[in-house]
Amino acid sequence: MKKLKVTLKRSIIGTTERQQATVRGLGLRKVADERVLENTPAVRGMVKRVIHLVDVSEIDVDI
Repeated sequence: MKKLKVTLKRSIIGTTERQQATVRGLGLRKVADERVLENTPAVRGMVKRVIHLVDVSEIDVDI
């Protein structure tokens, strides 16, 4: 199963409220925070909105 590893690489200071809400919705709070999220269309859409603030890599998770 594929998952996405999302890391906040830039501060959300100076971004729009919508972008800040999207970053918070991804579960990221501080710079360098990382989350491993399901690779779903909803999550990919959120990442696309804030791609300039985050670093994304696809990882393979074995169960």
